[in-house]
Amino acid sequence: MSRWTKEIERLDSSKDYERIVFLLGSCEFAWDIEKALEFALFRTYGVPSISGLLSRTGAFLSNTRKRYDDTELLLSEISENGQDSARGRASLARINAMHGHYRISNADMLYVLTTFVVEPVRWLERFGHRPMTRKEREAWTNYHRALGSRMGIDTIPKDYEAFDAYGRAYEEAHYRYANSNADVGEATRDLLLSFYLPKWFVPLGRPIVHALCDPPLRAAMGFRSPPTWLESFVLKGLQVRAALLRRLPSRRRPRLITARRRPTYPGVYRIAELGTFPKGSKET
Repeated sequence: MSRWTKEIERLDSSKDYERIVFLLGSCEFAWDIEKALEFALFRTYGVPSISGLLSRTGAFLSNTRKRYDDTELLLSEISENGQDSARGRASLARINAMHGHYRISNADMLYVLTTFVVEPVRWLERFGHRPMTRKEREAWTNYHRALGSRMGIDTIPKDYEAFDAYGRAYEEAHYRYANSNADVGEATRDLLLSFYLPKWFVPLGRPIVHALCDPPLRAAMGFRSPPTWLESFVLKGLQVRAALLRRLPSRRRPRLITARRRPTYPGVYRIAELGTFPKGSKET
């Protein structure tokens, strides 16, 4: 048992959920939760009303890397520093101001929040060196319920099971192919692959991403299904990685996303410059 897990066991999921989320996302499952949250956002692009908005703003397709970095940094500022910290409040204000310039339904906002809750839990059940404990899952859910409330989202589910049910029902009702799904999904897929592969190898890596998408998501994105052998190989490879991690020492220090060097912000970034706003709007 890692020292991070031992600390979590001493905490209360109803009161200490921010500390538990920090320990999970920056220490115990740093790489896994980052990947899971990438796929959480990726899933939302299977809903045409969500991908359509991103496509219409233009910023996502014209500068995909900055849009990705802005989203990751704003959310990480909150999780790494706390929702009530100065940087956390500034990031929340930035997110709310940005969303306030667009017509986004509460149902879509709630679905995006739902993916943040359920996808990391599902990822760790499949590919983590261990799944989340009941306490960790409760803390993860409580953290995002608080975050959603601060974002002005209504009718937030009370527990993980309710989030899971909402997400499944929403995908069944709203997943369908649209050109905007394909445009935003392809841009994001290629960006994620570029973190690991040279530009000329990215096309070869696309079937690997498709292997991590379930059939309804592939259909909504217009992604070609990978060969069965490749899908099995990718999933088995991640399971082998998990088995190896169980035999290795745990991380010694937190892995902070906000401390990472990025080509979009080669120096020190400011929270006030993160996010996408309509041209001519007042960015407050």
